[in-house]
Amino acid sequence: MEPVDEEPLTIGAFAARARLSPKALRLYDRLGLLAPAHVDGATGYRYYRAAQIERARMVFLLRQLDMPLTRIAEVVDRQETDGVQAAELVATYWADIEERLAGQRTLAHYLRGRLSGRSAELYAKFEVHTVDVPEQWLITEKRHTLVDELPTWIPASLGRLESAAIECGGTTGAPFVVYHSEVSQESDGPVESCLPVSDARAARAWAAAQARAWGAAVRVEPARRLAYTRITKAQVAHPQIIAAFEAVEAWMAREGLANAGPCREIYFADWDEAGPEDPVCDVAFPVAP
Repeated sequence: MEPVDEEPLTIGAFAARARLSPKALRLYDRLGLLAPAHVDGATGYRYYRAAQIERARMVFLLRQLDMPLTRIAEVVDRQETDGVQAAELVATYWADIEERLAGQRTLAHYLRGRLSGRSAELYAKFEVHTVDVPEQWLITEKRHTLVDELPTWIPASLGRLESAAIECGGTTGAPFVVYHSEVSQESDGPVESCLPVSDARAARAWAAAQARAWGAAVRVEPARRLAYTRITKAQVAHPQIIAAFEAVEAWMAREGLANAGPCREIYFADWDEAGPEDPVCDVAFPVAP
């Protein structure tokens, strides 16, 4: 027996069966998430198929998660061919949301303490020390970047420098990142990734060859005294790291030490091998001796 074509549904009938409003369906059409099966050229009436009901309901539910439109489209398109993969897309999206909320929760806790005058309690968990660092030659890469881009750019940049260090006599110290100006959602630095190397002449030759390719440079870092506190991998995440930087600044103020240069993060551990509670980084300020 030949299959009978399903009866097209008017937007009102389809809305009733999908438990949505015609207004929502018109919005989904404008957003490119759910187009009518047919639009009458003379009247402009929209007609849908019953098979579109599941997609309409899924679009509605995904919008309740505040999912971006492009990701909604990806999920509902994937649902039609592979429901398991569509579910994984939702899981990945929600894991990102929970990570962001965890950071915002920490920031809210920090702000409550700061606004209520309990900053000293928040800073107390950070032990601050000083260390003298000798003069060193650095190969570097500098970029203007917003805070959301740092987790991607920093490891990529330091990876390029570590590969290049072979041509520059090898490394002589831990890689670090210098913040020459404020980096936030509104301010883009610049930020400079740095790696100490042993052969200054080779470093200059390398930088001259690579400068056009990806902004490589070489410079001398003068001997410095740093005030620093050591933090775990979990504390490196923004905004947790803000409290660490401010704890060092508060300690400097109590000790009467003047800031002598831009702040930095010094990465001394294998990031991929470290667990959330493992120390991986020093946040530091150069101070006048």
